[in-house]
Amino acid sequence: MSLWFRVLVIAMLATVPVFTMAQTLPVTSSVLENYYRIKQLQGQRDSNSSLMIRPLHANEETQWDTFNEPFSHKGTSVKSNRFSFRPLPINLDQQYNTHHPYGWNDGSMIPAKGYQSRLSAGVYASVGWLSVQLQPEFVFAENKPFETFPVTHTDSMWKHYYSVLNDIDNPERYGSGVYTKLFPGQSSVRLHYKKLSLGYSTENLWWGPGVRNSLVMSNNAPGFGHITFNSTAPVKTPVGHIEWQVIGGILKNSGILPPDTGRTFEGQPLYIPKPESDRYINAFVITWQPKWLNGLFLGFSRSFYQYNEDLPRSMYGYLPVFTSFFKGSTKDDVGLGRDQLLSFFFRWVLKKEQAEIYAEYGRNDHSQNATDLALEPEHSRAYLIGFRKLFKNGKDRDVELMFEMANLQSPGTSQLRAVQPWYAHYQTRHGYTNRGQVMGAGIGPGSNSQTLGIAWNRGIRKLGFTFERIARNNDFYYRAFTSMQNYDSHWVDLSLTATKTFTYRQFLFGANLSFVRSLNYQWRYEQNPASLLDGRKNVNNVFAGLSTAYLF
Repeated sequence: MSLWFRVLVIAMLATVPVFTMAQTLPVTSSVLENYYRIKQLQGQRDSNSSLMIRPLHANEETQWDTFNEPFSHKGTSVKSNRFSFRPLPINLDQQYNTHHPYGWNDGSMIPAKGYQSRLSAGVYASVGWLSVQLQPEFVFAENKPFETFPVTHTDSMWKHYYSVLNDIDNPERYGSGVYTKLFPGQSSVRLHYKKLSLGYSTENLWWGPGVRNSLVMSNNAPGFGHITFNSTAPVKTPVGHIEWQVIGGILKNSGILPPDTGRTFEGQPLYIPKPESDRYINAFVITWQPKWLNGLFLGFSRSFYQYNEDLPRSMYGYLPVFTSFFKGSTKDDVGLGRDQLLSFFFRWVLKKEQAEIYAEYGRNDHSQNATDLALEPEHSRAYLIGFRKLFKNGKDRDVELMFEMANLQSPGTSQLRAVQPWYAHYQTRHGYTNRGQVMGAGIGPGSNSQTLGIAWNRGIRKLGFTFERIARNNDFYYRAFTSMQNYDSHWVDLSLTATKTFTYRQFLFGANLSFVRSLNYQWRYEQNPASLLDGRKNVNNVFAGLSTAYLF
């Protein structure tokens, strides 16, 4: 622990002169985030910033609502040597699903059928070292009924299904009617000194290099209240530039019961009630850009969570991320009732080729000791890899090719030793979720995805097409179907998405339209089709989304 502490202190002190404070770019602003990531590949943005710890903090060169391209206006703000004030963009995000919920990485919005919208607006102000950002969000969802896990499945399948539901708070449907909720959204109160920031925030976080998924922290769930201590820009050290963030926060439960709680198997109830307590989370991320390897960024993240009543009231309890990596040399996590996730990742920006490659490798459990790690490094692992390449197509146009794949399915070690699905836990039984949504990879526990996309970019304007395959919760599938020797009933979503980003005066629009073909939706199988209510295995869904931002 002392070594971790010394490393962090050195990082905090190795700062350089003060820069002008400004608001953050919310993780929910995918259009602008993608724009700045592309500009870095083109060599037109800070080459020392990893873009792997978000939200990003603005400075004088990158004001999110005052940049010249593609807008000609300079923004609306009041500024002096000690004080600044500006209205934040008004954002309206809208979605529609025709058959069942689809889509992720949408923060406070919920999985829902029908129409859903989120409205946010706010202000940013700073005086001296203090900054305040208020940007609440209001969510409305029709939340129409749709077919969930079929009652026609056998009690044996429901038993395996509940083995997942009992260890995670991840409802398929949020209640039985219209859903409305006001969130604090992308708000924060911070104290700044040079490149250091200390404060309280409810903003969404994203850690890691992934575009579609991130193993430890993403914007798939609503933001949660947390105390944060972080860098606001790359910090120069003798060995290169580093960035970091340490948080301690509270995760909320959804309060929604799983379906059919009265179901039994061999006379025993399947549903096991969960504690009503909130959960404490302590998480840490750091990235390093070695000065000897331009464009290479290395990163590490670690997260612990447990119920509040199990939290030791000590430094060890509040900051477990700075303890040993191995169980054998620490206190027993079983007795503490907590779970850990960690990941190593990298991003390599190749400016000459205008390309990037990246990967993340994570563990949902830490090893007993170094020998255990050497023998089975794949135990409880998940990973993602991806790349992006730009091809010049005219003076100010680019063709973008991207690919990303993520794998959260349990490895072969599950045949020899117990392993929990990613984001689920038998002690902290609401799992790694906030208000019922996974905080990591939006594809969910036990799932895999492959994404291939092509796009034509002209500044922030973009036209793109993406093909994506998602295998839903194979961990459940192999438990439930192995005894049947059934290999052709995986629930797989195949989607084709068209994306368009465009501007009009001070408006920024992001539109997408997806056609989704769900094979074996809800793992339905037709050994005897007449026994099913409708005899269908495959369903179609159309997802439409439109994001509108008015920039003052």
